[in-house]
Amino acid sequence: MSDSVATAALADVSLRLDVALGMAPPALRPVSAEAVFSGPAVPVAHVGSVDVILMAIDDAAPGSVLVVDNGGRDDEACVGDLLTLEASKAGLAGIVIWGRHRDTAQLREIALPVFSLGAHPFGPRFARAPGAPGSPVSIAGTVVRAGDLVVADDDGVVFAPADRAEELVAAALALQQLEGSQAERMRAGETLRTQLDFAAFREAQRTDPTLTLRAHLARIAKAIEV
Repeated sequence: MSDSVATAALADVSLRLDVALGMAPPALRPVSAEAVFSGPAVPVAHVGSVDVILMAIDDAAPGSVLVVDNGGRDDEACVGDLLTLEASKAGLAGIVIWGRHRDTAQLREIALPVFSLGAHPFGPRFARAPGAPGSPVSIAGTVVRAGDLVVADDDGVVFAPADRAEELVAAALALQQLEGSQAERMRAGETLRTQLDFAAFREAQRTDPTLTLRAHLARIAKAIEV
């Protein structure tokens, strides 16, 4: 349902619909270029051993996104080539790691989109208290639950609550269509200021200095401002 939805459009409509949209820290970056994916979250807290991640992959439906919480650690990697290849073979759409990865060259070859804090040569050096796959995780304070919608693209990674995901995606796709049509008109020679009747806005603002562009656009049903 969300293959073509953009994180920026989801962010905009989440404000309009007053829905709390979670975001991964901007420091989380894709291992390879053009890492675009979406799907329901399969959260798992890393505990220093691969078994819990393998359980999460085992339980995941094709098209899901593995969300691995390693506490944002900088001193180890928690996902490498074998786990990434296993996730790929299981049909997962991508992996989001709140921590670091390793085997970068192999991950690029596997071509399953992965977001992480970057590479680290060391794997885990000791196991910690075990956790259950599927339990909610925290990505820098953003709680991600099983089934939440994960969307990732060049602008980052966002998490939408499962019970509002369909509504958000529909609104975001409508916004993308509107803004796409505006861009096409600009390429054809019609400026954005003309489309938004910007001259009328400036004239009205002289009379009412409290008038905002957002209010003006709402009145004429145009996009660009939230």
